[in-house]
Amino acid sequence: MPKLDPYETAMPISLIRQHLGWGHWFDRNKLTQKNINNTQYVACMNPTAGSFIINPRLQRLFMTLAVDFPGQDSLMKIYGTFLQGHLQKFKEDIQELGTKILQAALALHERVSSTFRKTAVNFHYEFTVRHLANVFQGLLMSTPEVVNTPAKWGKLWLHESERVYADRLVSLQDLETYNKSAVTIAKKYFPINDIDDYYKKKDSRPLIFCHFSRGLTDKTYDEVLDYQHMYRVLTEALLEYNETNAVMDLVLFEDAMKHVARISRICSSPGGHALLVGVGGSGKQSLARLAAFICGYATVTIVISGNYSLSNFREDLQKMYKRAGLKGEGLMFLFTDSQIVDERMLVYVNDLLASGEIPDLFAQEDRDEIINAIRGETKALGLVDTPENCWATFIGKVKANLHVAFTASPVGEAFRVRSQRFLATINSTVIDWFQPWPEVSLLSVARKFLDDLELESDAVRNAVVEFMPFSFAAVNKTSKAFFEAERRYNYTTPKTFLELIKLYKSVLTKKRKESQEAIDRLENGL
Repeated sequence: MPKLDPYETAMPISLIRQHLGWGHWFDRNKLTQKNINNTQYVACMNPTAGSFIINPRLQRLFMTLAVDFPGQDSLMKIYGTFLQGHLQKFKEDIQELGTKILQAALALHERVSSTFRKTAVNFHYEFTVRHLANVFQGLLMSTPEVVNTPAKWGKLWLHESERVYADRLVSLQDLETYNKSAVTIAKKYFPINDIDDYYKKKDSRPLIFCHFSRGLTDKTYDEVLDYQHMYRVLTEALLEYNETNAVMDLVLFEDAMKHVARISRICSSPGGHALLVGVGGSGKQSLARLAAFICGYATVTIVISGNYSLSNFREDLQKMYKRAGLKGEGLMFLFTDSQIVDERMLVYVNDLLASGEIPDLFAQEDRDEIINAIRGETKALGLVDTPENCWATFIGKVKANLHVAFTASPVGEAFRVRSQRFLATINSTVIDWFQPWPEVSLLSVARKFLDDLELESDAVRNAVVEFMPFSFAAVNKTSKAFFEAERRYNYTTPKTFLELIKLYKSVLTKKRKESQEAIDRLENGL
């Protein structure tokens, strides 16, 4: 529904009502009647999101049909068709597993839908057929050579379900609830003997499938066997990235490596777009850049200046479309909520995420130029080179090559309001919600940045390193008490943790310098 104007009316809806009722509009410049013939309207709306108020004078002109969530039999038929076709290439014992995979997927989807309800705060807790499709899209990336045992299929299903459902969850308590449900269902349907090793609180094994598990050159979608190997591969990728781009000083602890794997999985899917949600300083942009580099994509960002406007944003989008659609370059458009200088920018982003096509992005002469440039490729695909087919080929290439990583902060009302106005930012993306860094991660970060510091002994160094996450946790605890008493937030982010380490190092250097100057003055005199 269009946004209401200052007079609480929506002009586009009035125009649609006039056309449906009378078959014409009026041209206010020429003062003539415009008849629009041979046109039908098909409208659809989500009864659980957006505006619930429809003009009754408009609704009376439509026949209204309610479309319910498909039943179990329908879902078994839909996804069973995809899965059975894919499993024909696999061994017989895995082909027999097809029905169990379907039953497990539907059981988990039902459990998640009933457990995690949509609220004003958790407005994105809405689980539909789209999410089931994302699970099966991940399963269809498997190959007979790699996923060759029923146990490994069970682990792949657990991983894909976790990426679709668990990565949307906002709290560690919700994650724990989800993990218990997933493990219970997995034990019922799959022969995974060591399943509890993946969900231990300490020293758990990685349940990660990604396209770089065998190294940066081998793009096979396979399981990561241990964090050490994954660390070596990502460190190599980071070194290569830093050779050709602005240097990123990243600490690749377990959570950071998991996020890189998640973002690369999203962008490796055709038409895959990521919504990265986390407080400022969580590392969303840096990890997205590294994931794009691993996937072989160039990262594109917009540069905001004092006079950056909507027309500049259109020009930037046109350049991206031409690079992705005409040149066939793999691109990741890294877009942050702080770059939104005009809310209308999200109209373009919404269309890009929803269908890949932004209406009226190109002027007619630019559009004709693109159609002529891609005519040869359209013919090579065996299609007649009509303007419609050429444009469809261009948009198809854009959808395959252009991926959006939209980073947002959950702090405040802006994220919730924007998500409800522009539904594609939630519905057409895969969400990766950045949880607070665990104490182990903070410890490894502190150790890396304080490793080169000259201290009198290793015992003192260890004490300083261990104090950093302890003090951070103490402030978080006090912030909760402060909120309960004052109803005001005090936010601590990974960025503030890094600032704490930086402050300690600068104060230490300053105090040492002062002490040395005092010693020199005593020894040498004034």
